[in-house]
Order: sequence, then structure tokens, then C-alpha cells
Amino acid sequence: MTTAGGIDVGAGAVKAAVVRSGEGRDVLLGAHVERIRRRDPRVVVEEVWAAALQKAGLAASDVAYLASTGEGELVESRTGHFYSMTTHARGARFLMPEATLVLDVGSLHARAMLVDERSRPVSYRMTSQCASGSGQFLENITRYLGVTMDEVGELSCRSQNPEVVSSICAVLAETDVINMVSRGISTSDILKGIHLSMAGRFARIVASLSKEGVLGVTGGLASDIGLLEALRSELKKAGARVEVRSHELSIHAGAIGAALWGAFRHDRLAAAAGAVR
Repeated sequence: MTTAGGIDVGAGAVKAAVVRSGEGRDVLLGAHVERIRRRDPRVVVEEVWAAALQKAGLAASDVAYLASTGEGELVESRTGHFYSMTTHARGARFLMPEATLVLDVGSLHARAMLVDERSRPVSYRMTSQCASGSGQFLENITRYLGVTMDEVGELSCRSQNPEVVSSICAVLAETDVINMVSRGISTSDILKGIHLSMAGRFARIVASLSKEGVLGVTGGLASDIGLLEALRSELKKAGARVEVRSHELSIHAGAIGAALWGAFRHDRLAAAAGAVR
């Protein structure tokens, strides 16, 4: 059995995970996440990694391989690095083994992947550079509306008459929201409109990969029940028979995937070194 760690450094948060892998069985030992906010990202990386180790009941010396993903250069103690698309695919399949599709909704963009039985992405599609399909955009809107990200999903699900929001660019969408507030549109209807706008974009890139299967959602917005409900609706509208799933640990998928690939790489290198001897 190999103990490995993964650290996923995103634009808005740092996630870390510790796993034990081998003999056909992978176990998550500990995971932790913290928002970066205005702090030094390198300091946050160290704090999050220390917290994940503490939850796992381990010391750094117990970890055979530490893999980074995302902004990997900020993880100074890393052993190696993996591309985030690869790590989210692996982490999603660990958390949701039936997933044949993965949607990673991050702070700056969303990315859909078609994955094979080895948890490797075989094809992918991304949203455009426009921020209106991102977690950062939704967070900006919540600050304007005076609600927290934890409240967004439940409020959206209460909507009875969602307002249409521009899906073209973040600037236009935020202008739409300002106009809606001035017209007295309810917060629930505004948020539902935003969710439907985002979900419409996500559904198009998912359906372009496959119109059937199980979709595992990862990233910072994976726990947003309003977005998940909107995504189900938009996929159905697109004629896709895709089951949308999330997991309570979906935000950690990138870090978990990095740790699992790190364990795999460590074992392969060890086996190669043994063969040379």
C-alpha cells in the first residue's frame, strides 16, 4: 500500500487530500479545503496540506509521493505534477464510480470530459473565456444580492418565475442583474435565471460529448443544488439522457485524483527501479 498526497491550487481555493492506494483498493484518509481570499497562496498551501495530514493522522514523512495539480508551482514540496483535467477525471471516478462524464465547474471556467474505464479523459469541451460560466461570476453576483454562496442553491430552488439572464458575457449578465434588482425581481428568480443561463452552457458542452450516461460534477459549485437542478433541466431540454450526480467531497476531486495518480506513479517508478537492479 502506498500513501500519497494531492494538492489542488485553484484561483479561489486550495484543496488537499491524502490517500492510501494499492492491492486494488483506494482509501481517502483525509481532506481539507480553504479559500485563498487575499492571503499569500503559498501560505494557504502549507496550511491546507498540514490540515489534511492532521485529519489523516500522518506526518509529511509518511507520504511517499506528493502530487500537485492546478497552479502547481505554488506547491514547493511537490514530488510531481498532473494536469487538472486528468486529476478531476480520476477523482470524480473515485467518488462516483459510475460516472462516464465529468463536469468540473471551477472559479474561472467549466470543463466537460468523457472518461474511459481507466478514469482517463478521452475527449473534452470547455466553456469560453467569458466569466459568466464560472464560480467567480456567481460569487460576484451573490455579493451584489447580499446572500452567501451557501444560500444560493436553496434560494434558486424556491423560484417560481426565473428571469432570463444574458449568457454571453459576465459584464452583460451583471448589468441584467442590476436592472432586475431595480425592477423588484426577487432574489430567488434572479438566481434561478443565472443558474439556467450557466446550466444551458454546461449542458451544451456535455451533450456535445455524449447524450447519455452518468455525469459526475466536481469543483467549487458541485454542491450548489440550484445549479444541479438547472443542469438536469437543461440536459433534458437538449435531449440528453444524462443522470447528474454530485458527492459531498466533489470539491476535493482534483486533489484526490492528484493523490491517486501520484500513488500510481510512485509504484510504477519503484517497480522500474527494482527491475533495473
